[in-house]
Amino acid sequence: MKLLLDTHTFLWFVNDNPRLSAYLKDLIEDEDNSIYLSFASLWEMSIKYNLGKLKFDTSYEKFVEEEIIQSSIKLINIKLEHLNIYSTLPLHHKDPFDRLIIAQSIVEEVPIITVDIAFEKYPINIIN
Repeated sequence: MKLLLDTHTFLWFVNDNPRLSAYLKDLIEDEDNSIYLSFASLWEMSIKYNLGKLKFDTSYEKFVEEEIIQSSIKLINIKLEHLNIYSTLPLHHKDPFDRLIIAQSIVEEVPIITVDIAFEKYPINIIN
């Protein structure tokens, strides 16, 4: 199964945060599943890192490279199709990065692993 991680889900997973349920952790670790992360998440993390709102034990660049390789996560590029859908989404969710991830979920037809309840207002498959 293909699964798209929300930014916080990715961070919780790589940091072994107890807020990520054992069920979701098992889904992400299941080798039969293909796990994806949006470039929007990388962009969001880089901004928060630059502002000092997100801290790593290493540089942003090294953190991202190591965690994506270690976790066998595939990246989803931002395509014009995603932005076309993004431009039509209602503003149920105010976070532009999350709305882009939602648009990617719609276009790519891939469920999102998230605990953000605002995602439930969009026509996507959510795993939480």
